[in-house]
Amino acid sequence: MKKFLLIFIFASTLVFAQSAGNTGLSFLKFGFGARNLAMGDAGASASNDLSALYYNPARLPLIEMNEALFMHSNWIQDINSEVFGIKWNLFGLPWAIGLNYTSINDIEIRTRPGEPESKFNANYFYGSLSTGFYVWNELSFGTTIKYLYEGLLSDESTGWGFDFGLNYLTPIKGLSVSTVIKNLGSMNALRNEETKLPTDFRLGTAYEFDVESAKLDFVAVAEFLTYLDTDDIHFNMGGDIIYDRIIALRVGYQSGYKAKEFTGGIGLMWGNLRFDYAYMPFYKNLGNANLFSLQFKF
Repeated sequence: MKKFLLIFIFASTLVFAQSAGNTGLSFLKFGFGARNLAMGDAGASASNDLSALYYNPARLPLIEMNEALFMHSNWIQDINSEVFGIKWNLFGLPWAIGLNYTSINDIEIRTRPGEPESKFNANYFYGSLSTGFYVWNELSFGTTIKYLYEGLLSDESTGWGFDFGLNYLTPIKGLSVSTVIKNLGSMNALRNEETKLPTDFRLGTAYEFDVESAKLDFVAVAEFLTYLDTDDIHFNMGGDIIYDRIIALRVGYQSGYKAKEFTGGIGLMWGNLRFDYAYMPFYKNLGNANLFSLQFKF
């Protein structure tokens, strides 16, 4: 049975992963907020709400109001995630808490063809605390600390992760440049071996502008992304068109992945309430991902 469990763990890692490599905890690669995911997951420089706690905490100082956001993700291969975040101001600083629970249920164990001998669940969790502040004029710095958990069958492991980011509002109106390194840290051994965190580095830019006469607001974003334990290089890019601060249309593109490229979605806004939907089609008969998020400003 151990042999079949190892095969499953290896296969599920490939399904989870958005990039090949020798790391685990690939749920940490999942984005936060359907808006960002619809725009090609280019959130390190495009996140304009508390989703910055996941993508780049250096962008938290740009957010004036308190916010709460909940996201449900129906990923491929019956992988489900529930994500929650809340942001508030205290002592002159923005603070944000993020929670992510991801699970794969009813995994079948077989040592021979036929009916499964038993079933088990795989569970992953992180809880994070983020903050950010301006260090010089329009240059801000942010950091996140994460508590991590993974459970497979009867084995469990915990650890800590850290993110560090910078964001610069350039003299060109609406243009910002961002960089972040995420998931530095380590885990305790899961039975016999530690799971490596999927540490990644992002560098990107976002440009926002509007056409008042047509009641249109635009966002264009492009990011370079690499995971430090692989040789893969990815470019994430996307756009956001908002009409009259009521409805938004979004599209994105991600390069360098074997099973996905294009993303898309919509957003609906009503006062301080916003609903976002993202659709991510996958190739190789893996299925499609549907993501929903609800955000409230207060």
